[in-house]
Amino acid sequence: MLETVRDRARPYFEDAPPAHDWHHVRRVAALADTLVAEQTAPVDERIVQLAVALHDIGREREDRGEIDDHATWGAREGSRILADVGASEETIDRVRHCIRAHRYSNDVEPETLEAEIVCDADNLDALGAVGIARAFAHGSVIGSPLYDPDVPPADDETTAGRSQYNHFYKKILELPERMYTDAGRALAGDRAAFVREYLARFEAEASGDA
Repeated sequence: MLETVRDRARPYFEDAPPAHDWHHVRRVAALADTLVAEQTAPVDERIVQLAVALHDIGREREDRGEIDDHATWGAREGSRILADVGASEETIDRVRHCIRAHRYSNDVEPETLEAEIVCDADNLDALGAVGIARAFAHGSVIGSPLYDPDVPPADDETTAGRSQYNHFYKKILELPERMYTDAGRALAGDRAAFVREYLARFEAEASGDA
């Protein structure tokens, strides 16, 4: 069933920009495998990987302004896909919850270990070297400035940041505090340290000090 669902999900990413393309899904799947392997409690890996395959099927629609919340839309569309391939109601319900709970900015808390793993894996892909590349790629799509020395992060009153540089301080570096699993926290701490090192170098170069 998993490969069938992946085949059904992949067309939703045909025109997706780099930050949320099918390669993102594949990375999240690999991260989820890593997190599952570190758990001492039982985990239904099938639920995790089905949710990973479907978690961003609505992202491009949201980016185009066609829907308000890709997690809510994706949970409905994902449920339809799972029903089409013969998934049980229990499987559909559990995957639907994972998809609804994965989004950083909504108010749905993960209520299962599987949902926690999907959240952590998705957020980990926003950290580290890959996360830096994704942030700047997404910034270019939405027209966000790379860096604005006249608006330092401390003076930036926006939620997401008025530049991609500020976005790291507004959102990305807060992700380690949002991790639910011990393994996720460990990986997030390491990746966040790399981001902080990069930002220090970035600011030094931008100011002409390096």
